[in-house]
Amino acid sequence: MAELNQDSGGGKKGGKVRSKKNGGKVDLTAMVDLAFLLITFFMLTTSLNKPQAMDVAMPDKNVETDKNTDVNVDEHRSVTLVLGSDDKIVWYNGSIASPIYPPAVIDYSKDGIRAVLQRMKAEVPKKTGGKDIIVVIRPSEQAVTRNIIDALDEMKIADIKRYMISNRIMPEEVALLEKEGIYND
Repeated sequence: MAELNQDSGGGKKGGKVRSKKNGGKVDLTAMVDLAFLLITFFMLTTSLNKPQAMDVAMPDKNVETDKNTDVNVDEHRSVTLVLGSDDKIVWYNGSIASPIYPPAVIDYSKDGIRAVLQRMKAEVPKKTGGKDIIVVIRPSEQAVTRNIIDALDEMKIADIKRYMISNRIMPEEVALLEKEGIYND
């Protein structure tokens, strides 16, 4: 049992002998119980930080589509990011056969992918009459999940509204990654 005892100070004063007075006793058991009840209450009712997740629009599963159907995208609007190994990316504008900007190797830094995305975001509306940029992210078999997440984060930072993750990588893009030396096991 927890209790608080107070001393009455029975020291010697003068020469008189006085009787010792007992101080009041305060029982702290109820206060300790209340403290633990409050701690338990606040621990159970407090919400923890909720994880922040990025919204990704996925196609509807109920809609029948042909898996081999290609989506036609204006070459002037499309920027393709091919994710390779060693935290490197090959990017190009247009089609791989006749690119508007030829393929170049960049990294995930703000001087790499972010600079390219911001530059292309500013250039594309001028060339296409106000239409915005479309970014196609194509991870290779050698890319790691962290690279895909970093690319999606850069889409959010650069405020790119239209982007997609493609699960098909063309043989020409694989050959380009091998040529640049970023298709390593």
